[in-house]
Amino acid sequence: MRLPVVILLLGTLWPLGVKAQTRTTYTHDDTLRGSITPERAWWDLNFYDLHVSVDIANKRISGRNNIKYKVITEGQKFLQVDLQPPLTIDSAEQAGKPLIIRQVGRNAYWLELEKEQAQNALESVTIWYSGAPKEAIRAPWDGGFSWSKDKQGNPFVATSCQGLGASVWWPCKDHPYDEPDSQRISITVPEKLTDVSNGRLRSVTRNLDGTRTFEWFVCNPLNNYGVNLNIADYAHFADTFQGEKGQLDLNFFVLQENLEKAKQHFQQVKGMLRAFEHWFGPYPFYEDGYKLVEVPYLGMEHQSSVTYGNNYLNGYRGTDLSKTGWGLKWDFIIVHESGHEWFANNITYRDNADMWIHESFTNYSESLYTEYFYGKKAAAEYVRGCRKLIENKQPIIPPYGVNADGPLDMYYKGGNFLHTLRQVANDDVLWREMLRGLNRDFYHQTVSSAQVETYISKALKRDLSKVFDQYLRHADVPVLEYRMKHRKLEYRWINCVSGFDLPVKVALKPGVFNFIYPTTEWKSVKHKLHKNSTLAVDPDFYVETRKL
Repeated sequence: MRLPVVILLLGTLWPLGVKAQTRTTYTHDDTLRGSITPERAWWDLNFYDLHVSVDIANKRISGRNNIKYKVITEGQKFLQVDLQPPLTIDSAEQAGKPLIIRQVGRNAYWLELEKEQAQNALESVTIWYSGAPKEAIRAPWDGGFSWSKDKQGNPFVATSCQGLGASVWWPCKDHPYDEPDSQRISITVPEKLTDVSNGRLRSVTRNLDGTRTFEWFVCNPLNNYGVNLNIADYAHFADTFQGEKGQLDLNFFVLQENLEKAKQHFQQVKGMLRAFEHWFGPYPFYEDGYKLVEVPYLGMEHQSSVTYGNNYLNGYRGTDLSKTGWGLKWDFIIVHESGHEWFANNITYRDNADMWIHESFTNYSESLYTEYFYGKKAAAEYVRGCRKLIENKQPIIPPYGVNADGPLDMYYKGGNFLHTLRQVANDDVLWREMLRGLNRDFYHQTVSSAQVETYISKALKRDLSKVFDQYLRHADVPVLEYRMKHRKLEYRWINCVSGFDLPVKVALKPGVFNFIYPTTEWKSVKHKLHKNSTLAVDPDFYVETRKL
């Protein structure tokens, strides 16, 4: 039985801000959402048991979430959960007793606990909630529920919430640093429809009220925003992939009208898996399988339930972002969103400010996919072709602890930065070992940018700290300044952080490239030069040059 709820409002309801990359100030709500608050820090999340009933006709949902956790620090009184309006918490309980719920700001709630929280104890709380969830207007960029219909007029419904947060549709510990070890997702829908969520389908229960409940189970750690529901009159087909860890189950859910088209187009999935297992190591979720699910928006990287809405076209909605032709050889959404299974779902950032870990590596995965099938030259042309999309207006990493979003440069500039690091490594075997090592050594973990930066420096056997600072924490592109003087080439880095020391390949004769090792101080090398000589930087380095 749902118990009565007592809600005490604390603090002020803060206004919604503009996009984080244009903001200079942050609110109390931003801190509550984006930091590891004391009310989050004392407990370790173990398991979510989420039950949601979807009222499609009225665009409403209701449900409950049982949160199991381990007590890290004893004697605590308040436990923070998050839920965004217009959804509301109806009640909460622990050990069969109702809890007082204190709303703090706009989205955060403190559950006031009466039971003693003993260190190392395993406890749980259950939260009941309901309401009309935020409707996505431009999914997946703004997030929420997408309420649509297929060509036959059947409901076509899906969720997406990266950045916005899972608390836009279910109550949870909505911070990326802590993930459940596993999760059950039970979704109740009208009986003629099917729900597809993460993991494996355990059961389908026909209810007396003309609905069915689909129970899915994820046995691997799962980031909150990666949880999804997708509801439609789905057609289903299956396949298997023989990968590095054995047989991987592949399942595809598409609209009935697109079944035959999907059977042909989705053959790209096996090639994607071959390419990414080569570069990154085994698919990280063999136990949960791989699914590709058609949705009424472009697509997103929901773990083991990748969503797809690219209209069965190669490229990005039928266009090549690089303008080189290579981007039309493959379906952007299949490749990019599936690449996130390694960088986002296997390796997950601990703070939203480090989203480059997800997007830069996955952007570069597009180039690596291209290389696997079409060669190194094609891959380099693709990643360089995306440079025109770089803005260089703001650092890739925004402020920490306030749920800030980085700029779009985390995609194309981030991918070109990684391509530059590969040139510094100058060893394709070492580069591949580094990528596979990241996915092996940070397997199913949340990580910080500092951890990733240190790992790459160690793997590539060079201190790259100043290089990371420049490309991630400053907006400017480094400039190699040079001059010809007395039969010498003199050079240095400008427009960069103090101590910037990126090695770079240059040519004084067409096509003959060799490394030089500039710093922010002038260096020189003897060479047979004349005053009209010019220096060319290897185009695979994302830098600029200026001759004095």
